[in-house]
Amino acid sequence: MLYYIDVILPIPLEKLFTYSITEAESNFLKVGMRVAVPFGKTKIYTAIVVNIHTTKPLVYEAKEIHQILDESPIVLEQQLKFWAWISSYYMCTLGDVMRAALPSAFMLESETFITKNHGSLLSASNFTDDEYLVLEALQHQSTLKIHELSSILNKKNVLPVIKKLVEKEVIKLDEEIYEKYKPKLVRYIKLHSNHLKENQLQLTLEELSRAPKQKQVVMTLFMMQSKSKEPIKVEALVAESQASSSIIKTLIDKSILEEYFIQTDRINYSNETEELKILSEDQTTALTQIESEFKTKSVVLFYGVTSSGKTEVYVKLIEEALQKGEQVLYLLPEIALTTQLVNRLKKYFGDKLAVFHSKYTLNERVEVYNNVLHNSESAQVILGARSSVFLPFNKLGLIIVDEEHEQSYKQFDPAPRYHARDSAVVLAHQFSAKILLGSATPSLESYNNAKQNKYGLVTLKKRYNNVLMPEIELIDVKDKHKRKLMKGHFSDRLILEMQETLEQDLQIILFQNRRGFAPIIECTTCGEAPQCPNCDVSLTYHQYRKQLRCHYCSYTMAMLEKCMACKSSSLDSKGFGTEQIEEEVKLLFPNYKVARMDLDTTRGKYGYEKIITAFEQQEVQILVGTQMLTKGLDFRNVKLVGIMNADNMLNFPDFRAHERSFQLIQQVSGRAGRTGVRGKVLIQTFNPYHKILQQVSENSYSKMFNEQLQERYDFKYPPFFKLLKITFKHRDYNKVEVASDWFAKALRQTFKQYILGPEFPAVSRVRNMYLKNVLVKIPQNQSLAKTKEAIYKIKSSFEAIGEFKSVRLIINVDNY
Repeated sequence: MLYYIDVILPIPLEKLFTYSITEAESNFLKVGMRVAVPFGKTKIYTAIVVNIHTTKPLVYEAKEIHQILDESPIVLEQQLKFWAWISSYYMCTLGDVMRAALPSAFMLESETFITKNHGSLLSASNFTDDEYLVLEALQHQSTLKIHELSSILNKKNVLPVIKKLVEKEVIKLDEEIYEKYKPKLVRYIKLHSNHLKENQLQLTLEELSRAPKQKQVVMTLFMMQSKSKEPIKVEALVAESQASSSIIKTLIDKSILEEYFIQTDRINYSNETEELKILSEDQTTALTQIESEFKTKSVVLFYGVTSSGKTEVYVKLIEEALQKGEQVLYLLPEIALTTQLVNRLKKYFGDKLAVFHSKYTLNERVEVYNNVLHNSESAQVILGARSSVFLPFNKLGLIIVDEEHEQSYKQFDPAPRYHARDSAVVLAHQFSAKILLGSATPSLESYNNAKQNKYGLVTLKKRYNNVLMPEIELIDVKDKHKRKLMKGHFSDRLILEMQETLEQDLQIILFQNRRGFAPIIECTTCGEAPQCPNCDVSLTYHQYRKQLRCHYCSYTMAMLEKCMACKSSSLDSKGFGTEQIEEEVKLLFPNYKVARMDLDTTRGKYGYEKIITAFEQQEVQILVGTQMLTKGLDFRNVKLVGIMNADNMLNFPDFRAHERSFQLIQQVSGRAGRTGVRGKVLIQTFNPYHKILQQVSENSYSKMFNEQLQERYDFKYPPFFKLLKITFKHRDYNKVEVASDWFAKALRQTFKQYILGPEFPAVSRVRNMYLKNVLVKIPQNQSLAKTKEAIYKIKSSFEAIGEFKSVRLIINVDNY
């Protein structure tokens, strides 16, 4: 009998592929194990087994697998169900989901090796200069790698040269596979087994009497072993005996000492824990209500104002889940938040805590993945960003989604374009687990679900210790400009409050949601502004590097000294970013330390940690930053928050602009006055009578909710309609025009109404690709599954048309 397996390949293909295996392999293999499989002419991929059967594929001849890579499954069947849901709901392939779900170190890489075909006849006249250089290099070296050829030919793309040499049959291509993950091995030392008896040890010490340093090392090791039963690291012995590593090597060579290695995780937290804090009366009531809601509902929305102590309530729920032997997933929208929370949670849960996000190295992520897979003691509480939903949980009992309203939970590129909060709700359902959505400014969708009784709702309206909510004041910048009361971008009112705050030895946060120095550099003579050659945006000036930079494609150029159009040297900046605010603050308050927190200053692995720690320890008095400052950070000494320009958020072309502005301003306001002193928030705006700003100043979430919900109902937006955005991308403007028009017409024939577009977005060209969008609105009474089915049919017809084959089509479900 012939045996076969169906596998998921990490490439965006709609269907599973079938490979043949032997009977012995079929007995050994299990669903969720990795196999290396050949694909195409030369490629070898890591694939995940999803089915073992005896049905031969009808359309193609099944190839044999290359090798089995695991002894036990690394993807659980529960995970595969979750992958299937993600693939189906977000309209992407299982290969896309596999790429997102598995740490890339699990994907075996195949390296292409180029070797000479010795049977071929060579004639110098048949080859170009580049081809001759490759052959000459192969005379000296039997095999070459692709990247080595790039340096030999001094070209980035060497594939055309290789292709021609393969066609001429003078070279052969071979693939070699290698594993990316390297376990961390720690070097330990002990006395050699020959010297463990007391009389033998005495003889050894006598032999070493002429080598006092070596004798000292052996004596020190003996003392360390008598004090502790723990294995002794080589570096600990070196430090204790104050000997060099060469002396230890000599003792190993003499077989007096013996070295051995133990595999260890790269990140370990201490197992020393503290008692949980005693909850306040309001927190205890909230906890009781959450537990009560969980009896009848699996999803509960926890609406607690900023600084109400939501985290302490989460900690109590986590402790209860751990006592039941369950795993807990704690989702956060921003890596900056994990820095503070790790310090808080490790005090309570010690070595049961694991952290998973993209700033960790490949090897660190593999270790966390394996610990979760094996339900290890060191991965009972997983704190992570959105990709943590893909971890291989065994006994998931509780999911906490902190700051559930955040748009960072939505993945925009590449596929799968999933929303971590919504996916977590499905994941919790699959495990029959409970999920708590926490926020001080819940999203309209979640709050509406709670109002409709789909979710439980628990509110916490008072701050911890009954600290007052911050006082919010709106400053009319237009009026201040008229009366010449502005210094740069600072009003006299903001400067006065900053002076008073600094004199009281308290700290300040200044919020401007744009990085860089200035978004536009403009010639005052002809009005020309430098544009990105690859995108339809102006270049942003970054002063600290004297650079103009595109925030879409990362194109950079040196700051101009003269206008590129008229050669005038009178260049002026328009608008302002965090860099410019930082510069102005340093001029206004030269005696105080200022720091900046944006994408430019937090690129390193510990970028967030350094800035947050410095601010917490009051080494920095004024912190300037973008929206990463707004998300749940807990600074105890901040009295004043200044919002430099509230208008650019309100006027964004998006149906959620007003909701997001309210959330952002409310969240950043919540950083002020979190302990004894009442905080103050100053919002600079050209339109202080805007309804959203008025609602923020009154701390009135309910007014904002009711008004926005009515607008969404009137204009047919979520939560009353689902949104599905289809984007067309191509280098040729005309192709995008024709393709998007064709698709929109096909959609209108099927759905008749609720199709918007095709329309160019605000930035219609990114990385030399033109973009055009079609928006599909899906009413609640229309089947989502049938809608997707119809779109897939139109997509198949679209891809069958020759002129559209090169147009890239991206489907984004729930385009929040």
